[in-house]
Amino acid sequence: MLYLYNSFTKKKEEFKTISKSKVKIYVCGMTVYDYCHIGHARVLVVFDLIVNWLKKIGYEVTYVRNITDIDDKIIKKSLDEKIDVMELTNKYISYMHHDSQKLLLTPPDFEPKATENITEMITIISDLIKKNIAYTSENGDVYFSVEKFNDYGKLSGKTLESLLIGKRVEKNIGKKNFNDFVLWKRRKTDEPYWKAPFGDGRPGWHIECSAMSMKYLGPNFDIHGGGLDLQFPHHENEIAQSESFSQQKFANYWIHNGFVQIGNEKMSKSIGNTVLIKDLLKSFHPEVIKYFMIKTHYRSPITFTISQLSDSKIGLDKLYFCFRKFNFDFSQKINMENNSYTDRFYNAMNDDFNSPLAISVLHEVVGEIFRTKNKKLLNTLYLLTTGLGLLKTTPEDYFTWLPEGFRFSREEIENLIEKRLIYKKKKEFQEADNIRAILSQESIVLDDISSDSTLWRYDLS
Repeated sequence: MLYLYNSFTKKKEEFKTISKSKVKIYVCGMTVYDYCHIGHARVLVVFDLIVNWLKKIGYEVTYVRNITDIDDKIIKKSLDEKIDVMELTNKYISYMHHDSQKLLLTPPDFEPKATENITEMITIISDLIKKNIAYTSENGDVYFSVEKFNDYGKLSGKTLESLLIGKRVEKNIGKKNFNDFVLWKRRKTDEPYWKAPFGDGRPGWHIECSAMSMKYLGPNFDIHGGGLDLQFPHHENEIAQSESFSQQKFANYWIHNGFVQIGNEKMSKSIGNTVLIKDLLKSFHPEVIKYFMIKTHYRSPITFTISQLSDSKIGLDKLYFCFRKFNFDFSQKINMENNSYTDRFYNAMNDDFNSPLAISVLHEVVGEIFRTKNKKLLNTLYLLTTGLGLLKTTPEDYFTWLPEGFRFSREEIENLIEKRLIYKKKKEFQEADNIRAILSQESIVLDDISSDSTLWRYDLS
């Protein structure tokens, strides 16, 4: 039985699907105007973990994650760089996919772009105007009237009155209420636009997720997810406009992952403390980054440091080393074995995806394997580790992984190791030590397992 923390009710609940054995999940994806950073990586990894586990316990999952390819930041960057909006967004979509593939993540079933779903957005906005829930302002923008949605604030717990505290109320761009939010922005010079019955222009940010989630999953679906920073106003506004349009409950469960912090500060492009995925992949195996993300509970904040990432590598190394040490056969058919480790692992993951506790169980299994030499437990270890979306490669490939642009190729490293073994047999130990030193300078660690056999691994620590 699966329990998850519902951000809407602020409590842990038994998970009950709308359709038996099927889960529909929508996650707010990237706004593609720059490279993906480690905050994006957390969203990607967390929901990959959740989707992977839902499938592991028998659910048929439809996973939708959108791409925002039109908004103010995108337009500003396209103007600053003097390139077409589509050219800009396609460039960063390509980088995002490259990062996701490198992180060994399962792609969503659907990855709709905002610009490909304008018709659906126009339909919703037209309906809200007809119902007198949305209105066209003096300057041509279309706004959602929050006062027309009685339950506004029910996700975040904010009230319209509290949102006005400390705000300077002034006559602005035609809003009837300070908290009204934009659904459609009127056409401006040098900006992309689409024709609509309420005026040429482009969509606001919030409306796109309502349109795309309802298009692919229906007006009521199981899980809506995203980063905690999206809870207000983005998800709050999604609920208001979606339920006003469909007259149905929008999502049954809301899942929000915690922030990534750099030191004591939340990571933010505005203060320039971002860490890019592509830069981390120059030094760390992608599964190390995944392991780092899931060794902390998804709802808790993560404090990022290179030291923490290095500690994660040590933890993941232990899992892979266990399989290498005992010559685990990855090609064999493995059946699930019920034992206390399996029960505890499943209980952890079924308790709001408690991956830190699940990982601690994995390391207990490793400890028992080394103590007892019980190779049957390797099957348990393999099945549980893959349940976390890890172990996507073999120990040999994991330990001999090299970052892009590395000084030596695998073949060159292995040739040097072979030369070293020849020197050792000839008792030319200085020459052999020179080769070890050359490789050591490039963070290549040599493990001599016999007089004529040496294993190597890339290890920054």
